[in-house]
Amino acid sequence: MKQIAVIFRSAPHRNARAREGLEFAMLAASLDQQVSLLFVNEGIFNLLPQQAELIGNKDYLATFKAVDFYDIEPVMILDTSLAQFGIAATQLSYDAEVVDQQTMQQHLQQVDEVLVF
Repeated sequence: MKQIAVIFRSAPHRNARAREGLEFAMLAASLDQQVSLLFVNEGIFNLLPQQAELIGNKDYLATFKAVDFYDIEPVMILDTSLAQFGIAATQLSYDAEVVDQQTMQQHLQQVDEVLVF
């Protein structure tokens, strides 16, 4: 079994990368791969409620509710990204672990593959 980290760096309103990243993560997890999700930079906007409706896209953000069903863990958010945009963890629609840069780096060193969306 491979350990795969999926990093979300893009905001949901710029392109379809975040939706594709989430679909990939669920597919890989369904194939018995160990998948983790990491949200950095503008990628944290994927976890804010009502983002899809604001840009007229399908509400793929509701799909994040299925992350637990697929045993995708850990789900991490970089603390400096939240601070950069003035967002509190309580504003996010998914209860993820807020971590510092060192913790995220340690996790990335332990995985086999890293994909960035």
